[in-house]
Amino acid sequence: MTSFEIGLWSFPALLFLIFLRIPIGLAMFAVGLVGLNLVTDGNTVALAKLKSETYSTFSSYSLSIVPMFLLMGQFATLGGMSQALFKAAESWLGHRKGGVAMAAVGACAGFGAICGSSLATAATMSQVALPELRRYGYSGGFSTATLAAGGTLGILIPPSVILVIYAILTEQNIAKLFLAAFIPGILAAIGYMITISIYVRLNPKSAGTRPPVPMAERWRALVDVWPVMLVFFAVVGGIYLGWFTPTEGAAVGALGTGLIALFNGGLRGRAWLDSFYATAKSTAMIFFIVLGAGFYNSFLALTQVPQELSRWVVEQGFSAWTVMMIILVLYLVFGCLMDSLSMILLTIPIFFPIVSSMDFGMSAEEFAIWFGIIVLIVVEVGLITPPVGMNLFVINSMDRETPISKTYGAVMYFVGSDIVRVGLLLLFPGITLGLLRLFH
Repeated sequence: MTSFEIGLWSFPALLFLIFLRIPIGLAMFAVGLVGLNLVTDGNTVALAKLKSETYSTFSSYSLSIVPMFLLMGQFATLGGMSQALFKAAESWLGHRKGGVAMAAVGACAGFGAICGSSLATAATMSQVALPELRRYGYSGGFSTATLAAGGTLGILIPPSVILVIYAILTEQNIAKLFLAAFIPGILAAIGYMITISIYVRLNPKSAGTRPPVPMAERWRALVDVWPVMLVFFAVVGGIYLGWFTPTEGAAVGALGTGLIALFNGGLRGRAWLDSFYATAKSTAMIFFIVLGAGFYNSFLALTQVPQELSRWVVEQGFSAWTVMMIILVLYLVFGCLMDSLSMILLTIPIFFPIVSSMDFGMSAEEFAIWFGIIVLIVVEVGLITPPVGMNLFVINSMDRETPISKTYGAVMYFVGSDIVRVGLLLLFPGITLGLLRLFH
């Protein structure tokens, strides 16, 4: 069997291990290690790679941004920022039809700006918003679907851990990717709110109403979110003003949210140790997936599978947009089966060389950034697409009273909103690249 054939057979082998519920990082590591052993006729190269790949992966300065953003999310939760965001959004929107659900989406968007993780955003905001949604008569399926969709804003609105990983894989500027994600992230939040408005009119019994909040109380609630705004503008503004790099900005954000949590009493007792433990646990999981992907991608590079697939696609004469649509459909399918980080690490080294060799009417840098945002959004859709969207199960585990089938029915409205948004960004790349072209 040739090296190329071994590389091709590695895909079904990897999927088989994933279906056996072996952790994706371990599955990629095992297939990569065995594959390296097979294509190099011995274990010398594989063992040498075990030493060099581990060091080169974990000594990467760019990856140090990941634990900082995760820690920032932990401190933000302990500092009561999620509750403040939801209370402010609810005071302004709650009296409208579907307003409490819209407030949950708005709070998810705000929390995503200081968290960077979809699952963390979904889990945190569910604890805050689910009781309020039940209190005002929102149906279980509609409530869980709203929070599952809102949680996906955590990986799109900067800062985003997944965008950092994509930037490292494709050797792109992290700050530029963050800038390009702003407008698509805002469009996502607006699209979800429009979807809620449509849903409650088609299903009037799915949402109750709450009395309007006095204007003075609304302004007070808005003032209470100043810590979130302060951290966001300090981190993102500092990066774009050139005060510090994205990694330094993440450290500043972690320090700022930590001080706010301390002053708000959220770091009492063992809370600060628990936040470091949770960050270390999440970081270890992410880093092991990165290491496993590194081994698997090194093995694929030796087999020449990405290069041969790219050459084959070009020789077939497929149009660039046909190839793009096929890739996006694959991402949608894969998004239902695995988490977003694993999918990005597994597929970008294969798909990116293919699409980069085609003409989309953009410069190489603009295309890489635009493609990254599109991929991120489609991955986000996969997180809420039945039957196995990961966000759906996270939310369902927090609301055992609601059958998952009810969530499936309501979440398809949000999936429809996402598909419309993807279509807009595909047809009009300037929506994604507008801020980038303006400031760079």
